Amino acid sequence: MGLINVDEENSSPIDLHFEDHGEGPTIVLVHGWPLSSASWEKQTAALLEAGYRVISYDRRGFGQSDKPSTGYDYDTMASDLDILLTELDLSDVTLVGFSMGGGELARYVANEGTDRVAKLVFISSIAPFLLKTDDNPEGVDRSVFSGMEKAIREDRPDFLRGFLKSFYNFEELGGSTISQAVLDANWSVAVQASPKATLDCVGAWLEDFREDVAAIDVPTLIIHGTRDQIVPIEASGGRMPDLIDGAELVRIEDGPHGILWTHADQVNTALLKFLAD
Repeated sequence: MGLINVDEENSSPIDLHFEDHGEGPTIVLVHGWPLSSASWEKQTAALLEAGYRVISYDRRGFGQSDKPSTGYDYDTMASDLDILLTELDLSDVTLVGFSMGGGELARYVANEGTDRVAKLVFISSIAPFLLKTDDNPEGVDRSVFSGMEKAIREDRPDFLRGFLKSFYNFEELGGSTISQAVLDANWSVAVQASPKATLDCVGAWLEDFREDVAAIDVPTLIIHGTRDQIVPIEASGGRMPDLIDGAELVRIEDGPHGILWTHADQVNTALLKFLAD
């Protein structure tokens, strides 16, 4: 476990919690909302066994990182990632972003380039553009996000309980590929996140990453579940190969949003194959 300072708010430092394990080519894991780096449990184990150095960190406001009242926009969060890579003096890394974490990858490349980056992996990612607009008819209506914001303000713990059921398609997969215990553990992590961060990040998802994604010039893998209820594949991952030259799309059949757990074997197989190529 380590801490890296990325900023300060008034008299308090803003430190990110990270873990750095193993030896070999470096993989940096960027988690999704509203969880923490602990959500990479099954991928970390597989990567370490395959001989990789694995670094994961908690985004500001989540997990064991500090919880400031500001900075929940993608320019700031991409800057946090850049500080992590710089402070640890990392190069030739593979960045792997899940869900909201895919936005960090896209904005990091747009702002900082790929000098430190060998490959990119987007899993259940919100990129390239989630919001439905006149020039983005595949997107999701703004009312969906407004409803989430309203529910978070009214009763965040109860909202998170329902959200996590949709995250894993629990009505279909509960008891087979996802247990109630995992759902409860996830809720415990999510409810301890900053309420301000939990709310502000919903608005950040509306960011348009189409130009960011078009700047990607390294090998890229997209992994997405075909039954993702949170970030529908048609509005996100399914469109990425058209925007990134040579990108590979792996569809996880019947996979929900939370494929890191429910379909970990398939995700890990695709990830390890891509890393080895």
